Amino acid sequence: MTPGAAPSAVPENPSLKELTLVFARIGCLGFGGPAGQIAMMHRAIVEERRWLSEDRFLHALNYCMLLPGPEAQQLATYTGWLLHGVRGGIVAGLLFVLPGLFVIIGLSTAYGLYQEAGWLAGLFFGLKAAVLSVVVEAVIRLAGKTLKTRFLRALALLAFLALFVLALPFPLVVLLAGLAGFLQARRGEAGSLNRHDAPQKLLPSAPSRPPLLRSIASLLFWIGVWQLPLLVLSLISGAESLAAMFAFFSRMALVTFGGAYAVLAYVAQVAVENYGWLQPGEMLDGLALAETTPGPLVLVLSYVGYLVGFRTVPGLDPIVGGTVGALLVAWATFVPSFIWIFAGAPYIERLRGNAAISAALSAITAAVVGVILNLALWFGLHVLFARVARIALFPGWAGEGAPGLWWPDLHSLDAAAAVLFAVSAFLLLRLKLGMVKVLALSASAGLCWRLAGF
Repeated sequence: MTPGAAPSAVPENPSLKELTLVFARIGCLGFGGPAGQIAMMHRAIVEERRWLSEDRFLHALNYCMLLPGPEAQQLATYTGWLLHGVRGGIVAGLLFVLPGLFVIIGLSTAYGLYQEAGWLAGLFFGLKAAVLSVVVEAVIRLAGKTLKTRFLRALALLAFLALFVLALPFPLVVLLAGLAGFLQARRGEAGSLNRHDAPQKLLPSAPSRPPLLRSIASLLFWIGVWQLPLLVLSLISGAESLAAMFAFFSRMALVTFGGAYAVLAYVAQVAVENYGWLQPGEMLDGLALAETTPGPLVLVLSYVGYLVGFRTVPGLDPIVGGTVGALLVAWATFVPSFIWIFAGAPYIERLRGNAAISAALSAITAAVVGVILNLALWFGLHVLFARVARIALFPGWAGEGAPGLWWPDLHSLDAAAAVLFAVSAFLLLRLKLGMVKVLALSASAGLCWRLAGF
């Protein structure tokens, strides 16, 4: 930094090649669900390279949290769009998904051929422990930078309790937080909410907002691109099961608020009971595969698509049919995310100077801290303990959506995972070792541990 430069100054936009290399790395290392992926993007984009300011990054994150679909992939697309327009958004969004998609296709092939994928979990044993330390670091860092007032700290706590204890719907929590921030600003307290989010002088220039008619034409074009496979499948004899599957997952893409866990139960029920695509329990096998791959956890849906194509398309080699099925589901699931960003981001960027809207988004940021803490705690419990169950707070009120607590069986603690997590956290938080080095060291240690037969 040159003498006298403002500490908030942001360097010039990166080249498209630099953007491509960074998101290719994030796509290959994006383990740990949205919490870990958002943490990796924040570290790479905001802290290490300073391509975006904290304010600009959080503004984008707030918008993505309100959308259906995988919020981390949408954030990658938004970031690429800010830095290089539609071309940058496509590059960043695709690279965030493609490595994990290729891996899940490979794992689904092994599953379809051998029905035995347990050995694959050992390959990523150490990596999960390291990712948990990355997620913990993200919660600490984001909380320190965003929870500047008592009101925002209270919102973060309430959001965490609403999700972890009350199991309220994710979109409802985010919308209520935004409404609370908006009403607080209307009461004349917008300054106290947003003084730490003041716009910075030097920021990458977002692409300009296009005229309304051009925006509508662009929206219709992208919707046509999204549904083009359905038209093609309807013209191919014997592809009825693929067409039905594509139509189903297209509808799911419009309502998948809250990520993969919010829709897994419904997808499993439809896939098993209504269509007979999967056998009971196979969705959990797919979730185990998706947990060991980079990219959005919602890639588990491509596993379902693979099995549909593998088993139900006459005249095609099962592996070819499975690959086509997985790609179709990925298309149905992720193309809408590009639509939401390219159609909505230009208008969201125009709202950054509106005090009341900025206050609402600052409140959403506070709620996001609670959301990431909830994800981190859930992920941590499942990494460190073999058995975790949800205990109802009220014995007479049980079932899905009932108030309760996730609680581990303390006797099921995985000592090796706990040690790897502690060492990774020490290297990352105390010694400030680079994230890639920590991930590599922990993955190597975990692999050696499994190969030794422990």
